[in-house]
Amino acid sequence: MSERVCAVIPAAGRGTRLGFGIPKIMVEIADGVTVWHLLHRRLRPQVGHVHVVMSPEGEAPFRELAAPEIATGAVSVSVQDEPTGMGGAIFGAAPHWEPYDAILVVWGDQANLSPATVRRVVAAHREAGLTIPLVPMADPYVEYEIAGPTLAAVRQSREGDECRPGGLSDVGVFCLGTDGLLEAWTRYLGEAAPGAVTGEVNFLPFLPYLSRDAGRPLTVVPVDDPDEARGVNTQADLDFARQAFLRDTEAGGLGRYAGPPGDAGDDQ
Repeated sequence: MSERVCAVIPAAGRGTRLGFGIPKIMVEIADGVTVWHLLHRRLRPQVGHVHVVMSPEGEAPFRELAAPEIATGAVSVSVQDEPTGMGGAIFGAAPHWEPYDAILVVWGDQANLSPATVRRVVAAHREAGLTIPLVPMADPYVEYEIAGPTLAAVRQSREGDECRPGGLSDVGVFCLGTDGLLEAWTRYLGEAAPGAVTGEVNFLPFLPYLSRDAGRPLTVVPVDDPDEARGVNTQADLDFARQAFLRDTEAGGLGRYAGPPGDAGDDQ
């Protein structure tokens, strides 16, 4: 575990695409096991603290769901009042993560993320740098362009960019040194162009800004399994996550969540 790393989970979405009316982090994968339980299980051995950013509507239900972890002080919660995007959620929570040396940003729907990837990213991260696990995808939704030691660009299908078959995609995990990070985000906001489709100033284009313009050293952690990139965005994604959970549980939980909520055993 690195006590100097704070995991930050922006989970302030409303989960409308799944039709459940609850944040995706609270969606049930199996009896009593939610996406939150899976994420917490995989993050807990590697970080000193977990901070979750919720919507106003999701705060109370999430606090009830994560009450045991919140009570110990291992987990904290804040609220993003307006849905202004992932960057707004992450940097609005800065008072919670600024005391740490690094933040491990994890999307709140990454039910297929492996403990091994989390462990490797935290181990590979260096000081004020930028560490990203990347995996080749047959049809990437987001594509990362690496130029030597620099992250040159991030292409996003949601903003109308064309992503190339076989391109590198993320698995919803990003490790960033906190020294000067909030100031860098503030500078970025002053010059960033809104997304062509969403009209939002997105978080992902901030990463090449950090690497290219702010000079932060880039570390890429290769990931072999493209399933790790699959978040829970559709019913098909949810069905996939549930089947993967069942397979892993039947196999003895190798690298996955194998116990009930609150189980204190270690992942392999």
